[in-house]
Amino acid sequence: MRLLFLGDVVGRSGRTVVCERLPRLRERWRLDCVVVNGENAAGGFGISEAICDELIQAGADAVTLGNHSFDQREAMVFIARQPRLVRPANYPPGTPGRGATVVETQGGARVLVVNVMGRVFLDPMDDPFTAVEREITACPLGAAADAVIVDVHAEATSEKQAFGHYLDGRASLVVGTHTHTPTADHRILPGGTAYMSDAGMCGDYDSVIGMQKDEPIRRMIQKTPGSRWEVAVGEGTLSGIAVETDARGLATRVAALRLGPNLEESWPQFWD
Repeated sequence: MRLLFLGDVVGRSGRTVVCERLPRLRERWRLDCVVVNGENAAGGFGISEAICDELIQAGADAVTLGNHSFDQREAMVFIARQPRLVRPANYPPGTPGRGATVVETQGGARVLVVNVMGRVFLDPMDDPFTAVEREITACPLGAAADAVIVDVHAEATSEKQAFGHYLDGRASLVVGTHTHTPTADHRILPGGTAYMSDAGMCGDYDSVIGMQKDEPIRRMIQKTPGSRWEVAVGEGTLSGIAVETDARGLATRVAALRLGPNLEESWPQFWD
């Protein structure tokens, strides 16, 4: 299968670049499954039902979240009725929504999508390793699932790398989100799992992690409260990772995706 994962969509710039480019890329590359992290899609903080629907209509088969999952209060309600919206599986019991979902492709294949949140430099949560183990044991690669995509929403690169090696051979793709900065370590691990420490963001890179620069810089210099951070509104860049799998659901080819200004462009040339 051909899988595409897009990093954190940040504000209107991120939504615009996804909605403008993804439908054409899906057709051009004959993509089987697309997963998009949408936790910053609504003004940089959380996601609304209308925006979730917009991303799905643009071509996302599933939308993952992270530490801003419930910044928009309406998410507490609509997440329960949207099976394609996935929040971290290691939220405490009783949290609305689901930590994993199975997407059926147009060709009839089953793709398990799991979202977990790290605990290093983020709010303490339930053990993410236990949570991901629970989900992939219930729907293992090669048996109940034809592909497995795991979004590790975490701050620390070491924690994300640990997840990659922990799941090597049991997932098609383990990809990090949250830092909004694409890493250069995309590769296929020894067991056949594609890995990337951070997919980057879909948004305006002439910014501080997708936010207008002045207020973050002022706070770092003066260390005093100020105005609310505002999303950068320049042209967005599409960032993510492309993976091709074999009949076992393991990765055979992987490439970084960066289309737009401010970053050197990169795309899966083996699909062109």
